[in-house]
Amino acid sequence: MAIYSFNGFIPVVKPSSFVHPQANVTGNVIIGENVYIGPHATIRGDWGQIIIEDGCNIQESCTLHMFPGTTVYLKAGAHVGHGTVIHGATLGRNCLIGMNSVIMDDVEIGDESIIGALSFVSANIVIPARSLVVGNPAKVVKEVSDEMIAWKTEGTKLYQSLPQECQASLLPCEPLIDIEENRPVQQKNYFKWKK
Repeated sequence: MAIYSFNGFIPVVKPSSFVHPQANVTGNVIIGENVYIGPHATIRGDWGQIIIEDGCNIQESCTLHMFPGTTVYLKAGAHVGHGTVIHGATLGRNCLIGMNSVIMDDVEIGDESIIGALSFVSANIVIPARSLVVGNPAKVVKEVSDEMIAWKTEGTKLYQSLPQECQASLLPCEPLIDIEENRPVQQKNYFKWKK
């Protein structure tokens, strides 16, 4: 993994967490327990601090950064989808940020909120707890139901178990040229979204 100190700040990564070898973590970054950081994620604590609490996941190609003197804060169980940019924001407990969203400076996302994929949340906005937010510019469209947050929580549990699975079984390898006879069977449908 690419872990770099910066101006005397050395990142902190708890042993139960997993930072993919192709991710980059720099400077004033604190990563709690059972956190998954996917490949090509960039977590750059050079101008400010980044705190990622227990059970969060930062998926492939995400960027976390800030203006000087700012803290990026992901509270426990925050789930950040593929390709998302978080710049100087606070994400509430057990929230979901959909793929390729952009969350700007001094935004506060309330606990158990869901931000839809491709949403743009402009600077200085406070999103109340349990809000469903979509669009560019992003707007609150309704309250998150118990069923929606249960679905989100189940999905995040998969990512909370992924660090241990990666530590136990992720190995560099050469590709096969043929399909093996006893190829493992892929698990199906951990959970389904119900409308």
